[in-house]
Amino acid sequence: MDQHLLDIREDVFHRNQGESEFHQAVTEVFESLNTVIGKHPEYADAAILQRMCEPERQIIFRVPWTDDEGKVQINRGFRVEFNSALGPYKGGLRFHPSVYLGTVKFLGFEQVFKNALTGMPIGGGKGGSDFDPRGRSEGEVMRFCQSFMTELYRHIGEYTDVPAGDIGVGGREIGFLFGQYKRITNRYESAVLTGKGMGWGGSLLRPEATGYGAVLFAQEMLKTRGATFDGQRVVVSGSGNVAINAIDKAQSLGATAVAASDSGGYIVDEAGIDVALLRQIKEVERGRISEYAERRGGKAKYVENGCVWDVDATVALPSATQNELEAKDAKRLVEAGIVAVAEGANMPCTADATAIFQEAGVLFGPGKAANAGGVATSALEMQQNASRDSWSFGHTERRLEEIMIGIHSTCATTADRYGKPGNYVAGANIAGFTKVADAMLALGVI
Repeated sequence: MDQHLLDIREDVFHRNQGESEFHQAVTEVFESLNTVIGKHPEYADAAILQRMCEPERQIIFRVPWTDDEGKVQINRGFRVEFNSALGPYKGGLRFHPSVYLGTVKFLGFEQVFKNALTGMPIGGGKGGSDFDPRGRSEGEVMRFCQSFMTELYRHIGEYTDVPAGDIGVGGREIGFLFGQYKRITNRYESAVLTGKGMGWGGSLLRPEATGYGAVLFAQEMLKTRGATFDGQRVVVSGSGNVAINAIDKAQSLGATAVAASDSGGYIVDEAGIDVALLRQIKEVERGRISEYAERRGGKAKYVENGCVWDVDATVALPSATQNELEAKDAKRLVEAGIVAVAEGANMPCTADATAIFQEAGVLFGPGKAANAGGVATSALEMQQNASRDSWSFGHTERRLEEIMIGIHSTCATTADRYGKPGNYVAGANIAGFTKVADAMLALGVI
């Protein structure tokens, strides 16, 4: 990283103290931009990097709600509207105890580049709360969502900011949020939220899109070495929406997905994970992954408090949360013969782990490229809402496949153009950055 970039990064760190995930995301992008800044002095002249690292708007608000015992609870809500040079802010809401401003800013910063890579006219933002829906009743989740939206509604709109789901925010929560938005505004604006149910403005394939997209991106990487998913041994972290659908897609392409996890431990099923059973336990019953092993009749084992990356694999799909795959895990996977890694979650690999994979020649797809299928399909949902239309599953899946192939091609060709062949991290960062930067230049100093 040259001195100009180091100086800007130091200023970003000083202005955003204590936000380690945001610092990590900024550093990863900056490390790809040396040659870009050298070729495009106009970016430096217009302070594009400084402006890109400063959100256009940061909203923090109180979320009071009443639990089932009548006790008032207080949580904190966030929405960071990061960059709208390409279109309305677009990005999910995360409900999890770990959420704080630094989490939301890192996610929003990543979202700007991810959304640019899709080729869709959407900017980047992110939001959420430190509320934990796990263990809460349906009524408690509803009352929290209604209180959250009572503040958020004034900041969003189909031409302004379009939230979606993320960790802790699925179809149930989106339904409660949309209902409150409709109640307050007295308008049925379908495109104000994505991830909706099919009966009220949602899109077929949206629940599957992030997991499917990560597998499709990994498949394109494998093709560069004359391989496919057929016969691959796959390990996936997490067992939520992204993980389950990544397992489903990988197995439909001939792979055997043998492991998945949650915060309590991981399962190993050498015959291949039974997707229907896992979906029933995690999405319908909202249970723990340990129940999968219990109900597989001895065909699977559960390792309590274990690390899923201890399981040998040729393809890894980290799909749980940020910084879950560390350097020691990367070394072990490389020693075991890992061929490809595609991030289904946002920044699940630490910087050290990413470097180990790249140095070992492992195909590595960063989250801003590999998991962009979710937000791309959200944009397709917005298109359907705007035209009062509903597309078939097959049509939407073909669009998703076209988008993911396009993202892979963009990352690969950009990396080649800037002298970093095979480096998908650099390709994704440079392609996303230049697209947003050029739009910012066109719009003037705003």
